[in-house]
Amino acid sequence: MFGKIVFATSGAPDCDSAARVAFDMAGRYGSEIIVFHCLGIPGKGDSNTVLDVRTGEEVDADEEYLEGVREELRTTYAIQLTGCKNARIEIAVGNPSREVLRIARKEDADLVVMGARGAGMEVGGFYKRGVIGGTHEKVAKAARCPVLTVARPAASFWGGFSNIVFATDFSKASESAFQLASTIAKDVGGDLHLFHCLDLDRLQSAIALTQEGIEGRLAEARRKIQVSYASKLGDLAKRTTVEGWEGSPYVEIVKFARERQADLIVMAHHTRELDPDERPFGSTLEQVLVRATCPVISINRPDKLPATADA
Repeated sequence: MFGKIVFATSGAPDCDSAARVAFDMAGRYGSEIIVFHCLGIPGKGDSNTVLDVRTGEEVDADEEYLEGVREELRTTYAIQLTGCKNARIEIAVGNPSREVLRIARKEDADLVVMGARGAGMEVGGFYKRGVIGGTHEKVAKAARCPVLTVARPAASFWGGFSNIVFATDFSKASESAFQLASTIAKDVGGDLHLFHCLDLDRLQSAIALTQEGIEGRLAEARRKIQVSYASKLGDLAKRTTVEGWEGSPYVEIVKFARERQADLIVMAHHTRELDPDERPFGSTLEQVLVRATCPVISINRPDKLPATADA
């Protein structure tokens, strides 16, 4: 399913949760895993001067320094690397988001796994602001393969995929997310939960905001889920539920996933019908990423979706 995984890491403790999931996936699904670290340059343009992750100081990235970084990564992930049959470490110097995208494209990766330390977050602590860091946002927006995010330690207690939530806003992009969610569910023999949240803040009509109006719109959403998604699932439909709630989308998605004891949430990045390169990083997804108690896979393009094992 995911034959090749790029695990993008700073090597710092805030990547430990993502590492736990990435290595477990590689072992569980027999994937090749590339542990990738980019040494960021302090300014624009080409330079051999990089920022040391530990000290924040500018240092010369000669071969001796690079080998020292590789050795630190080997030490940091020693146990995980020992347990993986097909793993290697790659290092680059440059702009982190650009280099992650470059190696994912070069390696024809099926999945990128990242942590998502948001602005204002404490390492190993709680988020202060629901804002994802710039590197993660740029990678998730531009990647041609799905991006799996583990933003909190609570989201990394891993046991494989078995309970998958697909959250839809019925946008064009959600079609790719549905294809990904259903493919994973079929491949692993898991349960699939199709979910839509009616965003009350977007309902302007007084009639629509009545309880009768809300219930009518929820019924229409469930019907649309059945027609647009559930009807295409074949035998998987027997292991699929359909639900629609009202409220704030990111709050209800996180609540629904927790209620269903989901171990994976699949979403599109955005709601607007724009060219993939112009689409904004959706605020609903951003909030789900920092609050979800399970990993979240997001997808921006249909370029590289996994095929089921029996396809």
